[in-house]
Amino acid sequence: MHNLSTSVLRKTFTLKKLCSMTCASLLLLSSLIITAPSVTAEQKSVALAHTDQKLLHDVASDISAQRIEQDIRTLVSFGTRHTLSETESETRGIGAARRWIKEEFEKISADCNGCLEVFFQSRVISGEPRIPNATEVVSVIAIQRGTTDPNRYVMMSGDIDSRVSDIMDSTSDSPGANDNASGVAGTLEAARVLSKLKFEGSIVYAALAGEEQGLFGGQILAEYAKANNWRLKAVLNNDMIGNIEGVNGVINNTTARIFAEGTRNTETAEEARYRRFTGGEVDSPSRNLARYIDLMADRYIENLDTMVVYRLDRFRRGGHHRPFNDLGYPGVRIMETNENYNRQHQDLRTENGIQYGDTIEGVNFAYAAKLTALNAVSLAGMASAPNPPADVTISGAVQPSTTLSWKPHDDSAQPPNNPHLKGYKIYWRLTDAPQWQFSKYVGNVTTATLDNVVIDNYFFGVASISKDGYESPVVYPGAAGAFGE
Repeated sequence: MHNLSTSVLRKTFTLKKLCSMTCASLLLLSSLIITAPSVTAEQKSVALAHTDQKLLHDVASDISAQRIEQDIRTLVSFGTRHTLSETESETRGIGAARRWIKEEFEKISADCNGCLEVFFQSRVISGEPRIPNATEVVSVIAIQRGTTDPNRYVMMSGDIDSRVSDIMDSTSDSPGANDNASGVAGTLEAARVLSKLKFEGSIVYAALAGEEQGLFGGQILAEYAKANNWRLKAVLNNDMIGNIEGVNGVINNTTARIFAEGTRNTETAEEARYRRFTGGEVDSPSRNLARYIDLMADRYIENLDTMVVYRLDRFRRGGHHRPFNDLGYPGVRIMETNENYNRQHQDLRTENGIQYGDTIEGVNFAYAAKLTALNAVSLAGMASAPNPPADVTISGAVQPSTTLSWKPHDDSAQPPNNPHLKGYKIYWRLTDAPQWQFSKYVGNVTTATLDNVVIDNYFFGVASISKDGYESPVVYPGAAGAFGE
C-alpha cells in the first residue's frame, strides 16, 4: 500500500508539474497570438483577392480548337517554313507562310472595322553562323490600340519558322506542326477573340521570324519597341503549346510551364548591390508576370495547372522572349510541360519503330486551345487594368511597420492616362512562398503603411486596381521589380 501510494503521489505531482508547464506555455502562446499582427478579412489569400471577371470567362470559352487546328494545318501545308527557304512561291516556303499570316490578320481586322494595324517588319541579316548570306527576316505584326493608354502594350507571340535535323537545311520538308505552328495559330486565334473587345491598353499579336536561326525576329521587334518608346509591360512568348505526349512517357493535358528569368538582364552593379541587401532575386518583373499568368490559369482555365519555372528558358536553351528580356522588358515563355524530343528538330523518318518529325499527328488541338485561352485572358486582364505602379519604394527597417510608396504612371507616359483607376492594393508573402499570400486594398493613394507587419519577414509589392476590378501584375519595390520603362 505504501509503495502504491508513493507511486500515485509521484504521478500526481508529475501531472501537476506538466499541467503547470503546459498552462504557462499556453499563456505565453496566447500572449504571442494577441500581440501578433492579425490578418483581417480584407487581407485575404490572393486567390480570393482578385475580382472574378465574367468577361475573362467569356474570352476563355470563345477560343476555338477547331480554328486553331485549321490554322496549324494550313501552316504545315507550306512544306517548310525555314528562314532560308523559298520566298517567291505561293504554296511553299516561308514567303508563302508569312503572306498567309498577314492576310489572316487583315481578315480579322476587317471583321472589327479596321481595329488592327497589320504590317510586315523586316531587316536584312547576313554574316551570322546560321544566316551567312544576306537574307530578309520578315515578321508579321498586328497591333490593337488601347482606348485610353495606347502606348502601354502587352504582347503575345509565336514563331513562324521551322527546321529539321540540319539547321541549315532549307529545302527538306519541315512541317513544324507543334514547333511552332501551334504558337502562331494560338496568336491568330487570340487576335480573333480579343479584337471583338476594347481595352485601355494596347495588345500586340506577333508572328516572329528567324527564331531557329538566332532569335532575330524578336530582336528586331524589341529594338523597334525601344526606339518607339513603347511602354511594353508583358511579352508572352508561345513556343510549342500543342504536345501532350512527352518523350518521358507521360501523357498529360492538364499542366503547362511558364519560364521566367530571375534578376533583370539590364541590372547595374549598383542595383545588384542594393538587391543583395533588400531582396528581389525571385521578384523580377518577369517572375511577377508569371505569377499573374499562373493566377489567371487558376481562375479562368478549367483543368489547367501552370508551373512557374525559375529559369529564363529550358536548361541552356533559348526562346523569343529573351531579346525582350535583354532590353529590360518583362517576358516569359509559355509551353507544354512534357516535351517530345523525337518530334523536335528532326528529319521526317522512322527508325527502330520510332517515328521522328514534327507532324500534325503530334498536336493536341484542345490542349493548344487551352493554352491559347490562358494567353487571351492574361492579355485581356492586363490590358483592362490600369498602368502598373511605377517607382515603387519601401521602408521599415528596425520598425514595427512597413511603408510602400509609388507613382501612378511611368514618367514617359504621354499623356499619363489612367481614367479607370480605382486605387491600389499592397501584396505580401513569406519569403519562401511561391505566390502572393496576403493583400490589402489601400485606396487611391501613393503611399501606405502596414501596421505591425515587419519588413524583415516578408516580400512586398503593389498592384493597381481599376474601377471594375481588373488588376495589374504585382510590382516589387526598387529597380529589381520595375515593370519596364
